[in-house]
Amino acid sequence: MSTSQAHGRIWIWLSFIFALILQAAPWPGELEPFRPSWVLLITCYWVLALPHRVNVGTALIIGLLWDLILGSTLGVRGLMMSVIAYIVALNFRVLRNLSLGQQAIVFALLSLAGKLIEFWAEYLVSSVSFEPQQLWAVLLNFILWPWLFLLLRRIRRKLSIR
Repeated sequence: MSTSQAHGRIWIWLSFIFALILQAAPWPGELEPFRPSWVLLITCYWVLALPHRVNVGTALIIGLLWDLILGSTLGVRGLMMSVIAYIVALNFRVLRNLSLGQQAIVFALLSLAGKLIEFWAEYLVSSVSFEPQQLWAVLLNFILWPWLFLLLRRIRRKLSIR
């Protein structure tokens, strides 16, 4: 592995750590339903930008770390992240050619699917009830995607992450 490859991996994993910190940071109770899925958005960006480097296995590990940090049932978010990463990796050529607005719609729908997979997986192992106000985060993910995409693309290009 060359120095530039190791350098790129370090920056990618630092972005994942930053996303996990943002995801675990406390929010006021009334704003909790609006918490964006930072980990999902950043993972989707890296799978879209570098599918040869960040893939389903990486998404599974990040999802398991997310479960550990939140103290939830182990594997729920790992499953969700794996499924979403698989869909993005399978269609990355199509997604790259969409405009940012179209990408935002697609990733909002993927975020919605992720919320439903999370609920379904939690429902199978424990008694949880569906809370529709948690779907507000999908709207925030829709708004954040273009900004996050442009920021991460600038970082990737400036640091020559390949």
